[in-house]
Amino acid sequence: MTATDLPPSLIATLPGRFYTDPEIFRLEQERVFESMWFCAVRGSDLDRPGAFRTVQVGRESVIVTRNRAGELRAFLNICRHRGARLCTEESGEVRRTLQCPYHAWTYDLDGKLIAAPNLVKMPDVDRTAYGLVTVHLREWLGYAWVCLADEPPSFEETVMSAAVERLGDAASIERYGTERLALGRRITYDVKANWKLIVENFMECYHCATIHPELTEVLPEFAQGYAAQYYVGHGAEFAEEVKGFTVDGSEGFARLPKVAEEQDRRYYAITVKPTVFINLVPDHVILHRMFPLAEDRTVVECDWLYAPEVVASGADVSKSVELFHRVNVQDFDACERTQPAMASRAYRAGGVLVPSEHHLGIFHSWLNEKLGGTRA
Repeated sequence: MTATDLPPSLIATLPGRFYTDPEIFRLEQERVFESMWFCAVRGSDLDRPGAFRTVQVGRESVIVTRNRAGELRAFLNICRHRGARLCTEESGEVRRTLQCPYHAWTYDLDGKLIAAPNLVKMPDVDRTAYGLVTVHLREWLGYAWVCLADEPPSFEETVMSAAVERLGDAASIERYGTERLALGRRITYDVKANWKLIVENFMECYHCATIHPELTEVLPEFAQGYAAQYYVGHGAEFAEEVKGFTVDGSEGFARLPKVAEEQDRRYYAITVKPTVFINLVPDHVILHRMFPLAEDRTVVECDWLYAPEVVASGADVSKSVELFHRVNVQDFDACERTQPAMASRAYRAGGVLVPSEHHLGIFHSWLNEKLGGTRA
């Protein structure tokens, strides 16, 4: 059966090879992860000059650090001499410089080459030209977003616009003050599934009644199969008896100060393509960052962000963390259960989307366009 043979209630998904083919994943690395803005690091993780973190963006390792002036900087994690990786640790701190452990070429925290064995005998070497390769960086919501493209796309039109398209205006997300929130908990999940399965899962709620009993207790409309992202500006309302966005419906914390009355007791979800999910509730924000490492492996970092005074007070955040942690585990188990079937001949032409999932077809079309019509 072809896509044109489907009844009107169903539309086709991507073919199975989109989730298993290393060549398609290589194209995604090149044309998606390495050409778009990629959410890399929470700025507060780098709380002093010399603090750094390395992240995998497509096929490249990127160092994000803070310079002596306290500004975030990003570079390819490659020494300009012979290509050795500068930083092999995921995170750490240097005093004043980044030094290659192979031949000791040394760079300041703005990427300039400042020292190397016998460098003074090579006056023709331009220390700026042979500095580290700079990566474009923007800050939004308290995170460093990087872009490997020589000429990055508009940040406003490709990143910030996702919040506007989902919520109806920019003010609706700004009221949560995410950049001023403090990290209450971070959990890292190593998911044995293609990154697109995780995106698709997050964007729909057809599965919610089946695998998310705790979530549908708090957000009963999700049991009907329609995700919060199905309607522009719509936020799923808490159940009448629920006091907070917690695993048992118990009271959470005070509403964030600028969250509007109409946003109270509601949950909003935003997908920022390609790899970020933002979840907004009245007293905290949950943000997922995906790091696709292979066609069948994706690392997901999930941050729970609260008002600074909540974290500073040592308040118990476990009940709000536990709710979405269970959702994450349930979702990622489902994605891992689906991944092996992507290689089956039963899924060679793909599957189908029911009406409450039709908006996933927009995501598939977007990806197909980014890859240059590979779907055919």
